[in-house]
Amino acid sequence: MELQSIIDMDQNYFMNTYGSRTQVCFTHGEGMTLHATDGKTYMDLLGGIAVNALGHSHPALVNAITDQAKKIIHCSSLYYIEQQAKLAKLLVENSCADKVFFANSGAEANEGAIKLARLYFRKKDQPDRFEIITLEKSFHGRTLATLAATGQEKYQKNYSPLTPKFLSVPINDLDALRGAITDYTCAIMLEPIQGESGVNLTSIEYMHGVRELCDQYGILLIFDEVQCGLGRTGKLFGYQHYGIEPDIFTLAKALGGGFPIGALLAKNQFASSFEPGDHGSTFGGNPLACAAGLAALSVILDEKLVENSFTMGEYLISELVKVSKTSPVITDVRGKGLMIGIQLGSPIAKELTKKCFDAGFLVGSVGNDIVRLLPPLIITKSDIDTFIAFFSTILP
Repeated sequence: MELQSIIDMDQNYFMNTYGSRTQVCFTHGEGMTLHATDGKTYMDLLGGIAVNALGHSHPALVNAITDQAKKIIHCSSLYYIEQQAKLAKLLVENSCADKVFFANSGAEANEGAIKLARLYFRKKDQPDRFEIITLEKSFHGRTLATLAATGQEKYQKNYSPLTPKFLSVPINDLDALRGAITDYTCAIMLEPIQGESGVNLTSIEYMHGVRELCDQYGILLIFDEVQCGLGRTGKLFGYQHYGIEPDIFTLAKALGGGFPIGALLAKNQFASSFEPGDHGSTFGGNPLACAAGLAALSVILDEKLVENSFTMGEYLISELVKVSKTSPVITDVRGKGLMIGIQLGSPIAKELTKKCFDAGFLVGSVGNDIVRLLPPLIITKSDIDTFIAFFSTILP
């Protein structure tokens, strides 16, 4: 179909939750490249918002999905599922977790983490411990509970009253966090690196302080690694940068390489709070989703994409820093691995994003003054050089 026909159909039949989208529709892709209906090609430096970790149409992922679809797509969790068991095993063997539960999205995984934390204390005969502290500028999802956990009023304002007993404190402010803890606190939930608010990093000192507070007061530590997990930051999991471990953490986005799947992971003493009937999902952990997840995670591990994320991330950040020395509009370049925010001193992020798009580069923006890069973990030095050569020409 022609682009305008697709736009007209969308506007007639799809709920207007995304407004006027970027004027393009993609037909197919391979590697770092996406092809549009008009034949134009684009270098994907946003990766479906950190989802397409393997790039597009990776043979191992395509083959796993097509082979599984020919066999069985869904059978319900009333029965044992081989792909589910294998993916859970691979995640546990490569993380600090002991048990896994599969959902369909990051928001669902975070809902599961919230439920597990509250249930843990209820089963310890401490039902009054249900408050959860999160961080300002966080993003945990769009369900009512994860909206309440999200520390951004713009996402919450139209949905009050929110799920109660969530409160947010500033990032990297240990005194504020300590002051928010009460006898009712059951968990602290945070992103090791905040994504949706512009790539904000927690400090090592802060994270060690958070872990110590949790240990001191018997509070559960939940990490939302939906965006920063699975190689995005140059380590397989974000928590590995800090020398501490969470009690519970969540994954999604890159886990299916583009196929919807989320995961809730926990250590045994907390995971055991879930007993038959306490939690579930009709589609979560189905054979097709888990086959995709197993293929995606195996490629990340076997093809050393975590190491590539670290090396290429360091190179991309260093090149952006070089550009900033000649273009003072860039006031900061921050991130880890291939999770990068470019802070601008002028409100031109959307203008730069549009210029990149027109030239065949897909990047993201946060607000008016941050350009965000989340490229596939397969990116090469040549890809980076091509982008930097262009990006440096559009900066004032």
